[in-house]
Amino acid sequence: MKFLDSNKEKIRKELLQKRKNLSTYEVLKRSNEIIKNLENLREFKEAEKIACYISFNNEVFTHGLIKKYIKEKKILVPVVNKERKEIELSLLADWKDLSQGAYGILEPREKLIVNDADIIIVPGIAFDKRGNRIGYGEGYYDRLLSKLKAIKIALAYDFQILEKLPEEEHDIKMDMIVTEKGYYNIMGSSAKNFFSKNAGSI
Repeated sequence: MKFLDSNKEKIRKELLQKRKNLSTYEVLKRSNEIIKNLENLREFKEAEKIACYISFNNEVFTHGLIKKYIKEKKILVPVVNKERKEIELSLLADWKDLSQGAYGILEPREKLIVNDADIIIVPGIAFDKRGNRIGYGEGYYDRLLSKLKAIKIALAYDFQILEKLPEEEHDIKMDMIVTEKGYYNIMGSSAKNFFSKNAGSI
């Protein structure tokens, strides 16, 4: 996909609209393929503590992933502090423990903060092949990721991957980006770039 514009806000607006236009069927179909690619990564298989966003608004769907592994691994989910504009990670023992939190996103009713993980699965609006990310513009994830040593794995639809994004000093790069076509290894973790032969070019 071509580089849309050097302005982050324009990129954010265009890709949010494109994501909003996805049907429920498209979201679930693409998400299932993305999750399969994620599950094939050695980093995911070996991780004992997994931090994962709880999807909303047509993000790559993670509800099934969390439910599947909640009894096998320690699952941590984001908790938003709007006053401090920060995200912390809380242990989630059961899907039923969730209720609507900040911005309408599900969060644990009772928080058990554990700001430590082997991998963190990150949402976003746009990414490039060097690991740069555009989020919602508030810097919540950049602040969280700057404190963690976890491997940073972004989940994205293929159309969210651009050739090059504008970079800022405070931006935190992803280590890997997983799409429905395969994955990018950016920061030298064990996996190599892989894309399905039937998927076409990115």
